[in-house]
Amino acid sequence: MTKTHDVLIAGGGLNGPALALPLAQAGLSVAVVDPRPADARATDSFDGRAYALAVSSQRLLKALGLWDGLAADSQPIRQVKASQGRPGDGAAPFFLHFDSAETEEGPVGHMLEDRFLYKALLGAMTGRVTHLPGVAVTGQQVDQAGVTVTLSDGGTMRARMLVGADGRGSGVAKRAGITRRGWDYGQTALVAAIDHDLPHDGIAQQYFMATGPLAILPLPGNRSSVVWSETQANAQAILQLDDDDFLNVLRPRFGDFLGDIALAGGRFSYPLSLSLADRYAVARVALVGDAAHGVHPIAGQGLNLGLRDVAALAQVLVEATRRGEDIGSELVLQRYQSWRRFDATALALGMDGVNRLFATDNPVVSAVRGLGMGVVTALPALRRGFMRQAAGLSVDPMPRLLTGRPL
Repeated sequence: MTKTHDVLIAGGGLNGPALALPLAQAGLSVAVVDPRPADARATDSFDGRAYALAVSSQRLLKALGLWDGLAADSQPIRQVKASQGRPGDGAAPFFLHFDSAETEEGPVGHMLEDRFLYKALLGAMTGRVTHLPGVAVTGQQVDQAGVTVTLSDGGTMRARMLVGADGRGSGVAKRAGITRRGWDYGQTALVAAIDHDLPHDGIAQQYFMATGPLAILPLPGNRSSVVWSETQANAQAILQLDDDDFLNVLRPRFGDFLGDIALAGGRFSYPLSLSLADRYAVARVALVGDAAHGVHPIAGQGLNLGLRDVAALAQVLVEATRRGEDIGSELVLQRYQSWRRFDATALALGMDGVNRLFATDNPVVSAVRGLGMGVVTALPALRRGFMRQAAGLSVDPMPRLLTGRPL
């Protein structure tokens, strides 16, 4: 017998559960189909993966009733310093400096490990959301009243609408006929956590180098998360190194401002590209997160962009339900697309432009870049504008969940 829900979400990473919770809290029947086993990420051991949560994302978690339980495991980002440079040369004389003391919102953001965030979302779904771990959506058939999906275990499910939260290679998008455009950066991100001798004081560092940016993001204690973008050729060579040699290559780029460094947890890598869906919604189907837009990790905005999608789509669906509308109709879902597509595309292309701007060692270009960074740092109004954008506070109109209030 086919089970029926209001909303079926394909993908159980972070965006899928984050969308399921406010919908369930508003009284909708929701199911999350997750190809990975439930215990694949819900572990107690640190594996090195962490996220830079913008202020708006932290407020969303507060609206879901999760932030109070996560705050103690997070690390506030109190300052951000960004500069250009070369391995072994240290930071350039002109740099961007953002300080949370200049704003009323508190910290610029918070760093939070994947294991804590995922377990909180997983626990909150229990008893509220139908969660099917270890099962994938393999087919979907849309009709006038809803959508029927086929599952990898041979079962079927029925829903009024389907949400693709299944990543850049979204099967939901492909089956819905939604095409994508974008390009490869020729870069690979190397991700690891680093223990260091000296305290980071809650300061996030971003170094722009010709082969790709290096982000050093503070975690609780004397530990930082490193997101190191390199050319594909360099990255492949580095990936073959053992841990000691990996650190020897990292040290000239990392610098010695935090003392000696050592690996904490595993090492990860993923290729970098820009990937934008041509549509975020069609009849009975909507996309969120990487299924809608995959961006360069320069500013750590990937998850934050996805949570903005979550907040907007949840509000559209809940308000439509309260008005008695068909939540899967194209008319309703176009409101979501209109709300989110421009913001996400503008940010994605902005990060693309920044990456291209710094991907050269030309001395003239380097001088202009440095001057520009110095000018931004010297102008308080411009600096605060950049800070609000990074904090996710410039979205207009602002979805209710991103203000910390439930739907």
